Amino acid sequence: MSPVHDQSYRHYDGARQPLGRAWLVILGQGLRALLRRRALVALVVLAWVPFLVRTVQIYVVAAYPQAQAVLSVTPRTFQRFVELQSVFAFFVTVYAGSGLIANDRRANALQVYLSKPLLRVEYIIGKLAILLVILLATTLAPALLLVVVQALVSGSVDFLQQHTFIVPAVTLASLLRVLVAALTMLALSSMSKSARYVAVMYTGVIFFTQAMYAVLTAITGSTRVAWISITANLDVVSDAVFRQPPRYETPVLVSVLVLAGLVVLSISVLDRQVRGVEVVS
Repeated sequence: MSPVHDQSYRHYDGARQPLGRAWLVILGQGLRALLRRRALVALVVLAWVPFLVRTVQIYVVAAYPQAQAVLSVTPRTFQRFVELQSVFAFFVTVYAGSGLIANDRRANALQVYLSKPLLRVEYIIGKLAILLVILLATTLAPALLLVVVQALVSGSVDFLQQHTFIVPAVTLASLLRVLVAALTMLALSSMSKSARYVAVMYTGVIFFTQAMYAVLTAITGSTRVAWISITANLDVVSDAVFRQPPRYETPVLVSVLVLAGLVVLSISVLDRQVRGVEVVS
């Protein structure tokens, strides 16, 4: 029988990372894993097609002023662009976000993660950052770049000077949609061990609330019940930040409170579900 070598305590000679940076490792590994999925990469690339279409529109208007009557570039143009990108963001959220925590729960990896010098908040922030980066690449990035294109193609900043709220509006509208989608998806992902079931739950939440709004509107004959729909609440805030006529009778403050409540609820669910030890009855 071979001898057992001394396994007594020895000092760790490796580099020590400051506490609070571990989420960057989760972010890096998560992004690399997602970018290996060709379907996701194709979806993100497809999300930039509307940017090319709007770029052509801006060029035509700048080159041929008479086209302004048909293809006018207004704040509403950028609002519609942000809202269209939300469609791509929905599919990205479902595809990339449904398994972020659910897959770890299925593999019982939470115990491994949280048994290391990794705080729960770092784990959650790391997972959230993965989804935020992908979503911002399909929403905020092309939207802001479109603003830059408008200034470059027109050869002046007159449009931005006339509409000084455009950049803040594009930024706020995009960030709000991305943050609500990412936190909601992450909360649902923490409640199940099946990525497919999470994808169904998220899709159901979005479409069920929209369907409830449609039914209640038909019954009451008023759009004041738009607060019940997640999508409609985002549109209400979007109309306000882009200074457009409201499409719904729901007050902006009500929609803001509903969205804030959804964010708080998602954070609360994450706090309860992301634990190092599961209690099995």
